[in-house]
Amino acid sequence: MELKINNQIKQFALDSLTVQALLDLELPEKQNGIAIAINATVIPKNNWNNHFLNPTDDILIISATQGG
Repeated sequence: MELKINNQIKQFALDSLTVQALLDLELPEKQNGIAIAINATVIPKNNWNNHFLNPTDDILIISATQGG
């Protein structure tokens, strides 16, 4: 499966991925303080296990940062 993540095309050997499965592959260490938008729609964290991705999805992963 080919996905566009943060404006980069990435290849995955799996035919089907949920948002949570994608995060487990891409960010196994840091899954707190992030938000996911797919096709400009934020996906609530409680839907990450149930939301399946499509190859045409435009995925944006946003990490919260601290600073001033």
